[in-house]
Amino acid sequence: MPGRPRVVLVHGLWYGRPSLWPLARRLRSHGFDVDCFGYATVRRSLQQSSVRLAEWARDLNVDTLHFVGHSLGGLLILRMLLESGPSLPPGRVVVLGSPLTGSAVARRISGVPGLRQALGHAAEVLDPGIECLPAQREVGAIAGTATLGLGRLFAHLEPPHDGTVSVAETRSDGLADHLELPVSHTGLVLSKAVADAVARFLRHGRFRD
Repeated sequence: MPGRPRVVLVHGLWYGRPSLWPLARRLRSHGFDVDCFGYATVRRSLQQSSVRLAEWARDLNVDTLHFVGHSLGGLLILRMLLESGPSLPPGRVVVLGSPLTGSAVARRISGVPGLRQALGHAAEVLDPGIECLPAQREVGAIAGTATLGLGRLFAHLEPPHDGTVSVAETRSDGLADHLELPVSHTGLVLSKAVADAVARFLRHGRFRD
């Protein structure tokens, strides 16, 4: 008899696994087994974190494996799947506030003397974004539209945005579905509405019934 579907959550820049606990709790209530992957968002290269995530995911030894990433975490998941996806169990992906086409805020911070080190290795992917999506998995994106966040202090964000990432930055060719919700960048991992939408996509490949 198959077990409950497994979901791996990956946090964003300057966050840690505790930031994912509210989302993990809600997804468990939807019937998923949930694990939270932690990594050094600034000190370790995205390539190193990608290899580690792939190895960690393979060790879970499950039949179906979904991924959900917040902001930088979503980019890390997609980078990992582009390189190692065929070796992993099938499943779907949801990215939350991930700047798929690159982050205007990250580019602005990178250009300010003394601030680039705050991004560290994360700038490798935050500046340019992701060139393409992994072909073997359905990917859905959720964007926030509540303009609360420090990102708007560093760069002009084209509305609508979540205070850190603009909705336009979360769109990409090849997405199976895209959803906007009235939450901030941090609110994407705290909102019940987001968790409900994530669960729906992981089960059905779409955010709306």
